[in-house]
Amino acid sequence: MYAIIATGGKQFKVEKDQIIKVEKLALNKGDKVSLDVVMLSDEGKVLVGEDVKKAKVEAEVLYSDKFDKIIVYKYKAKKNERKRQGHRQPYTALKILSIKK
Repeated sequence: MYAIIATGGKQFKVEKDQIIKVEKLALNKGDKVSLDVVMLSDEGKVLVGEDVKKAKVEAEVLYSDKFDKIIVYKYKAKKNERKRQGHRQPYTALKILSIKK
């Protein structure tokens, strides 16, 4: 059984006991969170729309951190314009505890 969940403007395919990294949530370590279910698949049977209104995906917050730094470099030819900027996106790691219909 797996589910497609929506959080932080993105969708993730999750299964039980999987660890995923989502956009940073304002929660503490050990907190439980219920995620929005977009689609549910159980033994080849797919549920979407009204069928997944009652479905829930329960997850536990493991930790919060930042991804590795990426470099954003802007350059305009013949104008002597150069700009170098780094960015580290914060995230929250979640462990999927259960998927309920």
